[in-house]
Amino acid sequence: MKTLGRIIKGIGGFYYVHDGQTVYECKAKGSFRNLKIRPLPGDMVEVETEEKAGASICAVLPRKNELYRPAAANVDTVVLYFAAKEPSPAPLLIDKLLIYYRSLGICPILVFNKKDLCLPEETDELKNIYKDSGVALFVISTFEPSSVLPLKEALYGKMSIISGPSGAGKSSFVNLLVPGAEMQTGELSRKLGRGRHTTRHTELFRICEDTFIMDTPGFTAFEPENVSPEELSEYYPEFSSYTAKCAFKDCVHIGERQCAVKDAVNAGKISRIRYENYKKIYCEAKVKKQY
Repeated sequence: MKTLGRIIKGIGGFYYVHDGQTVYECKAKGSFRNLKIRPLPGDMVEVETEEKAGASICAVLPRKNELYRPAAANVDTVVLYFAAKEPSPAPLLIDKLLIYYRSLGICPILVFNKKDLCLPEETDELKNIYKDSGVALFVISTFEPSSVLPLKEALYGKMSIISGPSGAGKSSFVNLLVPGAEMQTGELSRKLGRGRHTTRHTELFRICEDTFIMDTPGFTAFEPENVSPEELSEYYPEFSSYTAKCAFKDCVHIGERQCAVKDAVNAGKISRIRYENYKKIYCEAKVKKQY
């Protein structure tokens, strides 16, 4: 018998496939290795079940996209999940993640959790940094369910990944969306000032029909790939209103004179934090291009 389903987890050489009613524990066909096909969480696959041999994945359906960090397929949106405080957000890491996912044609959602620990002016500052970044922004607290409702509504009907550093409360958020998940949560390490890695593997949870969310292990560093320094400014939407006013058509908005983008930064019209991150990432991309 054959059935279609979605891989929700892969661990220890086994894949767990949900067909809407049943979760099958499967092995992948040996031919996949020869074809260099690696099934990924999020993949739609064909499962063949035999009474003696058990279940096995016999085909992987075409993917609409594929991510390498986290390793996943068929992603509709990515929730970049950071703490507004404890640990403090990392704007450079956020920008690198925004660039990476946008380069794949995925428009991320940016979330800052733990607003209950912040003063209003602190959350206002975060909103001001990203208000013109072209990304949907949510400031929430998992202890205030009403603040989470708009975010939950934005995820309905999608296959979403939740990604970000340890200690931000990702697993607690998934537990809120999927009470039956019973995911492990950990306290923030006071000594290190960062979260312990409470999620050990990538796992997809079904919220309701056609709505899935994937929790992933936390991390503190990330480098986008395949983004050239020349195209980097395209990933900063707030620059677009000013680039045509620069004196040079090939202006990269760093060392040139008569640069409208730099003027906008100095006038407070573009976030200086975002601009300084742009310069750092540009320089890093230029060095990579030389090698």
